Amino acid sequence: MRFGLSSLGRVESKVLPELDQVIAILDALIDGAQFAPASEAAFFAGQNRISERARRIFGPLTDHGPVGLLVTMPSISAQDPGFCEKLAAAGVEAVRINCAHDDPEIWRRMIAHVDAAAGTVGRRMKILMDLAGPKIRTGALRDEKGQKRVRLGDSFALCFPGRLGMVPSGQPAIECSLAEPIEALALGHRVFVDDGKLSTRVIAREDWGVKLHAEIAPLEKGYKLKPEKGLNFPDCALNIPALTEADQEALRFAAEHADGIEFSFVQELQDVELLQSLLAEIRPDDWHELSLVLKIETERAVRNLPDMLVRAAGRQPTAVMIARGDLAVEIGFARLAEIQEEILWLCEAAQVPVIWATQVLESFLKTGLPTRGEMTDAAMGARAECVMLNKGPYLFEAIGELDHLFGRMATHMNKKTPQLRALKSW
Repeated sequence: MRFGLSSLGRVESKVLPELDQVIAILDALIDGAQFAPASEAAFFAGQNRISERARRIFGPLTDHGPVGLLVTMPSISAQDPGFCEKLAAAGVEAVRINCAHDDPEIWRRMIAHVDAAAGTVGRRMKILMDLAGPKIRTGALRDEKGQKRVRLGDSFALCFPGRLGMVPSGQPAIECSLAEPIEALALGHRVFVDDGKLSTRVIAREDWGVKLHAEIAPLEKGYKLKPEKGLNFPDCALNIPALTEADQEALRFAAEHADGIEFSFVQELQDVELLQSLLAEIRPDDWHELSLVLKIETERAVRNLPDMLVRAAGRQPTAVMIARGDLAVEIGFARLAEIQEEILWLCEAAQVPVIWATQVLESFLKTGLPTRGEMTDAAMGARAECVMLNKGPYLFEAIGELDHLFGRMATHMNKKTPQLRALKSW
């Protein structure tokens, strides 16, 4: 850097061209060799590939800003054709249908409304269908009405499906929806409940399941155990198939009707191979035309991301979603900031687009008022190719706020590179 050479600190999308340029400049400095700069097209080919691939997956950018928007379809959109028309008019590039909710008939109506909106607005939004994956949740609860709240230092039973009655009386108890996590748990392993609202550790194993000790819980009221709340097991290597039977049925529908698949709970190379083999059976002639979004939700997925990227992107249009909700619970909130940066860098080096997802402008979507922290977080999403918004009563106001935010941020930063625009604060 002292000699005016590149620091190689922002080379992700152009590693080889930048190394070649540095070597050529060094040769010129040392030997007086003739220096010939690389062509602009060759030097920025990687950045251009990311943009081209993003447009193929999310659709062409509209006038609203430099970052694509992906919006989760609420169930009500199946009954309201105007919702999709309003989305398209607002410049939204793509919509997400969550296969964990509703059914094929409702999905079919949503897609019909997307197509109808395209006829009205003159631009069709891309459709991505999100496979639910093996969601691990709390199940039946013993004596639900009389269940006391779990406070710091309390213990309760997490048991195998169907063994709730085996837990000794007087012990708060709740089932796990799957047996495999209970089988994999060992003494000292952590278990997080409801996105980490309750943090526990295994203190005993029993025939009926495990006994958990609460290490972090809401201080004032404690945590009330409820069915259908998410469970995370960050210390276990869970050997659970990434595609359930329900996922495989949804995959058949998505392969016929959608532009792309979002792959939840994908964790290793074999998961990608399985999904691609199923797609090849469903659409043998053109399955590789479907785009694939790898949702990174666990530490295991982070470790295996390079291998998964090579397999996925080598065969079909591929993007990565940083699913920051589950990922934060799995790896810890402190590490999330670090890991989401590394995923951005890795995907830029692989020339693969990224979706910045989970809780983007969450307060704004619910109340119409953003917090300072979430506006700063949303601004960081400008480094991705696409940002995902979930449903909420203030969705369209949030879209407008993001348009304004990204329009300003784009002149400041492109990925890791400052744009050095004229300052407009003075």
